[in-house]
Amino acid sequence: MSLNTSIESVLFDLDGTLIDTAPDFIAVVNQLTTENNESAVSPELVYQTVSDGAQALVKLAFKIDEDHERFASLNQRLLDIYHEQLLNTQASLYPGLAQLLEELEAAEIPWGIVTNKPELYSLRLLENLGLLQRCKVLICPDHVSERKPHPEPIFKACEILNCSTERTVYLGDHIRDIQAAKNADVIAVAAAYGYLTPDTRVEEWYADFILQSPEQALPLLNMLTFA
Repeated sequence: MSLNTSIESVLFDLDGTLIDTAPDFIAVVNQLTTENNESAVSPELVYQTVSDGAQALVKLAFKIDEDHERFASLNQRLLDIYHEQLLNTQASLYPGLAQLLEELEAAEIPWGIVTNKPELYSLRLLENLGLLQRCKVLICPDHVSERKPHPEPIFKACEILNCSTERTVYLGDHIRDIQAAKNADVIAVAAAYGYLTPDTRVEEWYADFILQSPEQALPLLNMLTFA
């Protein structure tokens, strides 16, 4: 399917939207629990927690909060293991999104990433997946004063791409992604195929569109034609 759309740019959240990074985090969490003589965490629970970040994974694996004396050291160790893991990443683009990126590039529609993942890890991940040079903008918390759900990261991406917010799409798998998109007045698309818990009610995020599978992204963009 070729691309015929009025959209000027497409922005993605990273983990759970553009790239399935859960395999790396499953390996990392269970290496950390093994090092500390704790029970392994089920892949399903890790999968559901990835979008909430490293601290949430530490809480899940060790059942402790930020005020616990070991929390800071365990969190840093998890990040260190993850940074090493990225050299041989098991992450991959979601099905159908490789074609979508190719179609966007063929149509000369820039695509980029707006993520709460720090630049240190985002750069290494994208480099090792061969996506860094193709991505026209990468906005991480390092580049802005406010994180999603604040609109600043999306505004900054649109400014760099010189694209109007009204003709920009943002895809994300967390309510903060949709809130950021709405706050920035871009087209908000919920990736319901991402790292959601069973009780997540995506329809209550009030996204403009909901994708039940990543393969639906390309047909959706072809629907978005304006006068």
